[in-house]
Amino acid sequence: MAATKLLLIDGNSVTFRAFFALYSQLDRFTNGAGLHTNAIYGFNNMLDVLLKNEQPDAVLVAFDAGSKTFRTKEYADYKDGRAKTPSELLEQIPYIKQLLEARGIKHYELPDYEADDIIGTTAARADAAGWTTTIVTGDRDLTQLTTDSTTVQVTVKGVNELEAYTPAHVKEKLGITPDQIVDLKGLMGDTSDNYPGVTKIGEKTALKLLQQFGTIDNLYANLDDLKASKMKENLINDKANALMSRELARILRDAPVTVQLDELDYMGDQIDALRALYTELEMRSFLAKLGGSSAADKPQTPVEYTVVDDQSIADVVKLTGPVTFELEMLGDNYHTSEAFGFFIGNANVTYVSTDVSLLTLPAVKDWLEAQALCVFDSKRNYVAATHLGLTLTNIDFDVLLASYLLNPDDNSNDLGKIASEHDYFDLPMDEDVYGKGAKRSVPEDDVLFSHFARKSAAMLALQPHLLEDLKSQDQADLFTNMEMPLARVLAKMEIAGITLDQPTLKKMGGEFEQTMKVLEEKIFAEAGVKFNLNSPKQLGEILFEKLNLPVIKKTKTGYSTSVDVLEQLKSASPIIQDILDYRTISKIQSTYVTGLLKAVLPDGKIHTRYLQTLTQTGRLSSVDPNMQNIPARDEGKQVRYAFVPSHPDWQIFSSDYSQIELRVLAHISGDPNMQEAFREDRDIHANTAMNIFNLDSPDQVTPDMRRQAKATNFGIVYGISDYGLSQNIGITRAQAKAFIDGYFAQYPLVKTYMDNMVKQARENGYVETLFHRRRYLPQIHSRNFNLRQFAERTAMNTPIQGSAADIIKVAMIRMDKALADAGLQAKMLLQVHDELIFEAPTSELETLSSLVPKIMDSAVDLAIPLKVESHFGPTWFDAK
Repeated sequence: MAATKLLLIDGNSVTFRAFFALYSQLDRFTNGAGLHTNAIYGFNNMLDVLLKNEQPDAVLVAFDAGSKTFRTKEYADYKDGRAKTPSELLEQIPYIKQLLEARGIKHYELPDYEADDIIGTTAARADAAGWTTTIVTGDRDLTQLTTDSTTVQVTVKGVNELEAYTPAHVKEKLGITPDQIVDLKGLMGDTSDNYPGVTKIGEKTALKLLQQFGTIDNLYANLDDLKASKMKENLINDKANALMSRELARILRDAPVTVQLDELDYMGDQIDALRALYTELEMRSFLAKLGGSSAADKPQTPVEYTVVDDQSIADVVKLTGPVTFELEMLGDNYHTSEAFGFFIGNANVTYVSTDVSLLTLPAVKDWLEAQALCVFDSKRNYVAATHLGLTLTNIDFDVLLASYLLNPDDNSNDLGKIASEHDYFDLPMDEDVYGKGAKRSVPEDDVLFSHFARKSAAMLALQPHLLEDLKSQDQADLFTNMEMPLARVLAKMEIAGITLDQPTLKKMGGEFEQTMKVLEEKIFAEAGVKFNLNSPKQLGEILFEKLNLPVIKKTKTGYSTSVDVLEQLKSASPIIQDILDYRTISKIQSTYVTGLLKAVLPDGKIHTRYLQTLTQTGRLSSVDPNMQNIPARDEGKQVRYAFVPSHPDWQIFSSDYSQIELRVLAHISGDPNMQEAFREDRDIHANTAMNIFNLDSPDQVTPDMRRQAKATNFGIVYGISDYGLSQNIGITRAQAKAFIDGYFAQYPLVKTYMDNMVKQARENGYVETLFHRRRYLPQIHSRNFNLRQFAERTAMNTPIQGSAADIIKVAMIRMDKALADAGLQAKMLLQVHDELIFEAPTSELETLSSLVPKIMDSAVDLAIPLKVESHFGPTWFDAK
């Protein structure tokens, strides 16, 4: 009979790890009540993995009962100095315990003892009972508990990457036995638990001593064997600390744990309790798994499909009613990935095949190009179809775009996940079918075609509900007249691409390399030694130990050499500016020279992808490569020389909105002073500077005054604080407050607008752009001040930034139509925030110079005029 398998989990350690693994997304992991859920989410994911991998018969999750234990009585400074547990984490711990109960798992804590002692005692009892035990923790101290029947799994990264410690692994890794780990800790101490050990003895020395003497007791019994040294002196002086530290590090195996082994049976998920908890926490992805969305679960409903060949494909053209269509491909970049299959279906039948050439048969091609289609990610399907020689013209519904508008916080690109967000649970996620990362592959036909059929059914089921929700939220027009046509415009731009002059860029790269070598030699001369410039550790030692520059900031691994630190040190030594210059050129070389050359496709062009459903404000993002991030100033701007027209005697033409966000602010706020300034075409930054600095004439405004006023103008748009403004422009906090007060005195309705937006967000839970694009702000009710303040700033800014993004989208749609209507050869190639980039024959430049500003100016009817500036030249550099 197999031994009982016990799983012991260090609750505090794993909860802490789960919290910080998703800390960067903290603002996204909240429910409508403002409760943070990132630790709960990460912990639950970890449980899924562990329960699947370990298949335990019994489980216990141990928690600390409080900060005071028998160890703090023995040593008052034990664990003293640890950072206070974030309130965003503390509020989640009761829910994690509730989650454990709903998952049929026992949790336990014991006053005066730590979770470690509960685990150590329970593992010892399990050993005695002949059980096999797995302990999961983020604390390597627990590796002292490993035995022939107990394995300690230590989290390496996040909560799901684990390193298994057995007695053999401990010996292999450290050269000692598990029993010697407490002696190791006694000698070296522990900074995280704050007990001292022996002065100046680190892990390396401690291990060497233990390999020689075995234990602390034997070491002190044989101190005479050590040569006279500072280390020996420290050992003698710190003997009491060593013995105390060893005992503090020792995990109890006989604590008075009241919960017995026979109380730890793993009961499995309590579905009703889990569903109620997931609903309260608004964890739709976990709700989906309860509904059978995992590929390992049995589907709720059977699916049927028809595999077509070159004979039966003719049946496709007989389809009526809402028709779904999709080309599947494994890679995210549809410019380089090939489609391996397709489905076309309606409510009665789904046709599937892995032979995409069937779509190019004349009758099918003609029908498909004219057919009204429901798809998921229309832009991807537009581009993929183009690769097959198809031009789709009538995609009339996109599940991805509709879902994004309804919930811009969810930027998933997986139909299975999105379906579950809308309470449709009969579709697995793509990763369940194709796998992840390097293991991603096309499955057997029956699995693939079933997935296709489920996708088709999901799209048909979701379409009417999504459309109804869009109408109820007054977003149907935004969907139909902006996002849907924009997808087709973006597809055309991506397909067109922009030509990269590779010889020019390679020559530039050579020049950058030379500049870096010159700077490198100069830095070595100033340092007086050669070192690895790209090693923060070595650079820190040079700057702060060899050159004795003032230490600004330290990290866990040594001295910080971040840009903000170096900026503060510029006046301390000339080497600092050279290092900053080296880093700048190095980044340009790696990101924009090497990176762009790698991204060129065989046609000699860069084909970026615009992410239409990523940002919460509606702004487009560019990837593979990011063309919105090509430098516009300083040395990096030279890279723009390499972007050229695709034909001789053509030019690059650029038009961009001037101060569009401030103009939107003037319109939305209705402030008469700001509106007057724009109507009279005044320099808005000089206009603000006159008020801030109490000047009588624009002529009195210095460049530095204008710079500070500009920072104030744009800072106000983003809800900046007096502290933030002071840091941005290098003035005192009092001066910054005076600037902001002066700004609001000059434009009082801007302050009224901002207060109203925060009030609306509190009342409605969201704010909107001029085009009814919504951004939900659950953090507006957060109990955490910083998150609540961030939500308030977001409420002020989103209608401005989002409306500006919407305006350029409208301009792009109208511009695409205007170029076609005018019969011009000119092509729209790129959108870079507030700027549109075209290529055009020289003969069309005069027409473009009139047409483009006219279209962009009239994209929306504001209370004040929009202003567009245009330039052109033989390269992108010359056109801007």
